[in-house]
Amino acid sequence: MSLTLIAPPAEEPVSLAELKAHLKIDGADEDALLSGLILAARRTLEAKFGLALVAQTWRLALDAAPAAPVVLSLSPVLSIDSVGAARGGVIEALPSSAYEAVAGAVGRVLIKAPVVSDRALDGAVIVFTAGWANAAAVPEELKLAMKILAAHYYETREGEAEPPNVAPLVAPYRQVRL
Repeated sequence: MSLTLIAPPAEEPVSLAELKAHLKIDGADEDALLSGLILAARRTLEAKFGLALVAQTWRLALDAAPAAPVVLSLSPVLSIDSVGAARGGVIEALPSSAYEAVAGAVGRVLIKAPVVSDRALDGAVIVFTAGWANAAAVPEELKLAMKILAAHYYETREGEAEPPNVAPLVAPYRQVRL
């Protein structure tokens, strides 16, 4: 199984101006550094909590035929863009009637049994868009978590201190697996 980013977000949930206001920084001397810290904070939150903050497109490739619904590992899921079947090393796009897809807080895809049984299915490929539609739609708690992490990275540039616990801010939005 592999998860590959196809199209990154077009914008960051927290703008440079918002982070500078949070840090009470005037001037443009450290804009490049601050932009990098915004990116690092977003990627940290996304990786640690299984989130996608702003719309981004991903490809999930499964090595074997899924026997049960596939739960997508990022949330929220805006759309299931395509589902393909891997047969003999070739990916064939499946018609929408061959699978059931659910987007939302937790995305799921179920490839229907007749599709799986008519010919050998080696695996599947699911392309989906995850995240909030745009930066304005990202919940304020997640933006605050990003600002807190970026501020921590700014203050401890050598990484000598443990990052602050932002889990309580993120908890309402993360997918919990049992």
